[in-house]
Amino acid sequence: MTDVNQLQLRGHLVQSYGELIKKLTRRLGSADFAYEALHETFLRLGRVTDASPVRSPADYIFRVAINVAKDRQKAQKYRVSASEIDALLDIGDDAPDPARIVEARSEIEAFKRALADLPERPREVLRSISIEGLPAQEVAERLQVSVRTVESDLKLALSHCANKLGHSLPGRRGGPRPRI
Repeated sequence: MTDVNQLQLRGHLVQSYGELIKKLTRRLGSADFAYEALHETFLRLGRVTDASPVRSPADYIFRVAINVAKDRQKAQKYRVSASEIDALLDIGDDAPDPARIVEARSEIEAFKRALADLPERPREVLRSISIEGLPAQEVAERLQVSVRTVESDLKLALSHCANKLGHSLPGRRGGPRPRI
């Protein structure tokens, strides 16, 4: 059994196709967009049932076409353009390459050997200040030495490790030495 509304609406669309395209082009501002909307409308008319009769096929078809056009415009807002996809794919990989990983592991092992060569107190000073982030005053109290001794041990430890790793320490900038 065929639906009367479907036959009536599709027949009207075919008869007034040219007029509908002109009207939609004026409303949407693009002939291509009007053609796309009307073709989608033709497909949607296949879902119309005879639940209630359509009084004005022209108005009904035009309204469906406008709704199709609005749906397409909304969908285009959420689509990513080709240039945006290219930009996303062009993001550099921050992960180190295998050679860099091996180099870093080797340097860590060399640093561990340099630390092992240090006397215990300078090694503890370096660990406390550099790793734990403790202030020199607190390290001095913990080790029961003066702050000046802690500073001296830190300088010794940094200098020793830098020499073992083949690095140079930056020189001290001018001005008075800060008092802790």
